[in-house]
Amino acid sequence: MNVMFDGTSLYLKLDGKNVFVLGSGEVGTRRALRFYNSKANVKIIGENFCDEILNSDMEIINGFNLDEIKNSVKWADIVVIASTDSNLNDYTSVLAKDKLLNRADFPDKGNLIVPTKVNIDDLEISIFTGGKSPLMAREIRKKIESIISTKEVLQIKLQDYCRDILKKKLKSQRKRKEYLEIIFSDENIEKFLDNGEFEVAKEYVDNNILNSILEDK
Repeated sequence: MNVMFDGTSLYLKLDGKNVFVLGSGEVGTRRALRFYNSKANVKIIGENFCDEILNSDMEIINGFNLDEIKNSVKWADIVVIASTDSNLNDYTSVLAKDKLLNRADFPDKGNLIVPTKVNIDDLEISIFTGGKSPLMAREIRKKIESIISTKEVLQIKLQDYCRDILKKKLKSQRKRKEYLEIIFSDENIEKFLDNGEFEVAKEYVDNNILNSILEDK
């Protein structure tokens, strides 16, 4: 399926948002859990729910009652359509015309895409092929997962630590950027992070870089 979807990647804070998922098959289950784990309030309508959903506190409705679907769409901020019944999907899509809508069957008929993603500690990377190849999105995800090392993850944590200190001490964004690049390219820090020595790297930054930077500001 060649999807023409004009848009751009965004991250949406989901805490407290209401998400309705139609369908409890593989795709519906995966998306319900994804939104639920992002702190959304999730309601799912379907049949044969997995244990992870049954053991959660999301609202579960067994069976495809049209009144329940209508009320659920009205309640929701985001609607995810993932049932195997095309007529029911179309019916729900019409009801959700003013909502953020994700359609697993025909993504181009919605206005919200749920991309494949890579999660490694604090790092998240989303992958979207324009609907042209979910298989390749999965393969690209595996490739990314295989090349991200512990050092990259620790460098993210170290940059965050340094940014927090610099933002409190320096008003110039340009200066902060320059100093962060110095820290990033320091060979000693790279060796520490290669060895997983995060606390040693922090101590080195404090004593040998940040102190001198802030003294000279």
